[in-house]
Amino acid sequence: MIGAAIALLTTAADDMGTYGSFEDARVTGSVVKVVGQLSKDKEMYYKPTEDPNFFSFFIKDENGEERKVILRDGKPQDFELSEQIVVTGRMENEDFLAQDMLLKCPSKYKNEEILIKAEG
Repeated sequence: MIGAAIALLTTAADDMGTYGSFEDARVTGSVVKVVGQLSKDKEMYYKPTEDPNFFSFFIKDENGEERKVILRDGKPQDFELSEQIVVTGRMENEDFLAQDMLLKCPSKYKNEEILIKAEG
C-alpha cells in the first residue's frame, strides 16, 4: 500500500510540472507544458479521411515564439474559438510534438455577464 501511495504521488508530481516555453523545450529536450495562443493567420492541417490522428497548427508562446505543433489526435471541436492552448510535449527538430492538449475556451456566459453589468 505504501508503494502504491509513493507511485501515485510521483505520478501526480510529474503532472504538476512547471510551464515553459518552446525555448525551454528545445534546451532541455524533455517534456514541457507550453501555454500559447492559436496563430489564426497560419495553416491548420486536419484531413480525417487521410489520417484522423494527425492535426497540426501554429501557436505563439508567452515569449512570442511561434512554432508548429503536431498533435497525434483528432481536431477538437470549436478549436478555433479557444482563448488559450496548453500543449504538453517536446521539440523535435523545428516542430513541437504534443502528447496532450488542453483548451481554454471563452465562457458561454461572458456576453450575458457583460449585459448584466451594463444593466446594473
